[in-house]
Amino acid sequence: MTVVQARVQPRRAMRAIRNLMQDPERTDQVFEIIDALAGDAGQRGLARLRNEPMGKRLLADKHLIIETLRDRAYLRSLPAESLGRAYLAFMEREDLSADGLVDASAGRQVDEDPDQRFYGTQLRDMHDLWHIVTGYGRDSFGELCVLAFTYAQTRNRGIGAIVAFGVRNAARVIGFRAAWRGVAEGYRRGRAAAWLPAQDWRSLLALPLDAARQALNVAPAQHYQPSAITVANDTTEALAA
Repeated sequence: MTVVQARVQPRRAMRAIRNLMQDPERTDQVFEIIDALAGDAGQRGLARLRNEPMGKRLLADKHLIIETLRDRAYLRSLPAESLGRAYLAFMEREDLSADGLVDASAGRQVDEDPDQRFYGTQLRDMHDLWHIVTGYGRDSFGELCVLAFTYAQTRNRGIGAIVAFGVRNAARVIGFRAAWRGVAEGYRRGRAAAWLPAQDWRSLLALPLDAARQALNVAPAQHYQPSAITVANDTTEALAA
């Protein structure tokens, strides 16, 4: 394994953006953009995690959230109105697997530092949970809004770049005002929310969905409506990994 360098590579990112615009199904190019522009976002995120009380517990325990999310029998045993049941219903309705992003991210460079690897893995595997907490769907505009939320939480420039290009594409279909209002709101919600990487998700899964959102300070979205913008699902699913 190799250590991911905190170096911004704009030319590499622009090549990937052009490739992605020509063929939205090029999931590998999504990862190229994120890796090329991430810079030190991962290192800064880990530093913050180490300074958070819950973050210290998570790093000591190293329990991967995907292990819980894979356990559908456990999720089904949770209360009917819980975050965990809402997540399970979402995954079954959309015919998704908790391992979907694991498979999509195969072949990426990984960090040899176990704490850094844990932080990155958790961010990838929480993506669909963030859909439930934010209320954004898997339509293309919903993916764009959840990425704006994610950018506010992680400050990953690669995600920010994808959002910027996504707004331009969305504006062609739903108009600039609607696209911008929805994405800007996603960003503001991400800024106002608790820092999601340092949360006890196993406990949150058992809470009623509304209570979990309240605990995380995630207010309802006012400017999001599911959109018919056409973008390949495997690409949009991978954007926040």
